[in-house]
Amino acid sequence: MTALDLSSAVAVVGTGTMGQGIAQVALVAGHPVRLYDALPGRAREAADAIGARLDRLVAKDRLTSAERDAARARLLPAEGLAELADCALVVEAALERLDVKQELFRELEDIVGDDCLLATNTSSLSVTAIGGALRNPGRFVGLHFFNPAPLLPLVEVVSGFATDVTYATRAYETARAWGKTPVACADTPGFIVNRIARPFYAEAFAVLEAQGADPATIDAVLRESGGFRMGAFELTDLIGQDVNESVTHSVWQSFFQDVRFTPSLAQRRLVESGRLGRKSGHGWYDYSGADGAAERPEPHTAEQAPPPAHVVAEGGLGPASGLLALIREAGIQVREEEEDHGTRLVLPGGGQLALADGQTSVEFRDVVYFDLALDYRRATRIALSASQDTSSTTLTEATGLFQALGKKVSVIGDVPGMIVARTVARIVDLAHDAVAKGVATEEDVDTAMRLGVNYPLGPFEWSRRLGRNWAYSLLDDLHLRDPSGRYAPSLALYRHAYASDKREGSTS
Repeated sequence: MTALDLSSAVAVVGTGTMGQGIAQVALVAGHPVRLYDALPGRAREAADAIGARLDRLVAKDRLTSAERDAARARLLPAEGLAELADCALVVEAALERLDVKQELFRELEDIVGDDCLLATNTSSLSVTAIGGALRNPGRFVGLHFFNPAPLLPLVEVVSGFATDVTYATRAYETARAWGKTPVACADTPGFIVNRIARPFYAEAFAVLEAQGADPATIDAVLRESGGFRMGAFELTDLIGQDVNESVTHSVWQSFFQDVRFTPSLAQRRLVESGRLGRKSGHGWYDYSGADGAAERPEPHTAEQAPPPAHVVAEGGLGPASGLLALIREAGIQVREEEEDHGTRLVLPGGGQLALADGQTSVEFRDVVYFDLALDYRRATRIALSASQDTSSTTLTEATGLFQALGKKVSVIGDVPGMIVARTVARIVDLAHDAVAKGVATEEDVDTAMRLGVNYPLGPFEWSRRLGRNWAYSLLDDLHLRDPSGRYAPSLALYRHAYASDKREGSTS
């Protein structure tokens, strides 16, 4: 089944920000569009607002005057649902309440034609449950756009348990014809993006709750070392703490309170205090200034330290092996030694520097951990982790080493897995688990996470870059130190890592 013909009318029910955005997408693509809202006058107001946005597109040379005028002529507010009878697609973007959506689609089913595609833009409710109220749930799908819908390319096309593949295909091809990048997924809590993205927020909040680092430092490390566009604290302030927590809570409840999705108590207290982020003037950061800009404290940055004269590399550093070239370029002598199980640098004072692996510094005589980076050459900040027992000499030498490479250094508490490493490992794990359970393909997961939340790499791209066993090993070590189940590697990740080792002839 192919995309809807451009002569087919598309209806949008619910004319808030998302509904208006979806209507604009369909309108600019060339469809006649009907707008309906249960509140009198709202559909007309929405049509006027869309018209104003079309004017701005003309001013920016993204639309011609003739195209705008034609689009306006195709946009019609509807006074009642009966005016949607001839539509080929109805997209609902109404209140996020299951009973409201079910009642709406029951009414629509009695109005529209038997072949009309019915779709919900829900981000948190079960597509299967909404469609379960219909006599013919086979023609019901989820079309989850991201806000703002006219700008963001991703659309999650969600098949409920009873969705017919022909209608899912029609929805997919229609989204693609509208210039979007659709990904297909099964009906699971959070779909792809909101399911797999939970650790990005959760691990940042966990580091804060453990007093490992402050929000400004965690955000800086995620951006400047991890390559993420925004840190977790600034991003949730932008989204709205109440909105972000609501999604987290919904996913957690929908997975029967699975510990892997447990909401953050620190975020709960923030919401309870009314500090909802930018929209309330205060969240993790203060936005109460005249221009609304965040007054955020500076991230912790270590004072300048002298670089070590030399280092000994034992085992090659694994995913951080690129550091060796950078160290040599900085004029620091590197001596490499073969080591069966070692992946560390030995500093002149005898202390060791190791890539975050899920263990803690306090377990060893004199070890400083450094965090994962997307690209060690381009990273502008590196986090170090040390315990109260780590010698000041070792910490100073480790700090001086990275500063000699042109990096700012943030020293955090003795947090196993640190910041970027534990976050990436958990994202990789949830991605493998989702694919193993038939939620989506690897390609669609990577596409969704890059386009939906602007990750620098998709989870499977991370996995290939870091090595097939890396995430499993780190999470397994974390699970030993926190046996709550939060960090227990999924069976899918275990199989992935074990199969790789077996192919390579490992007997471990």
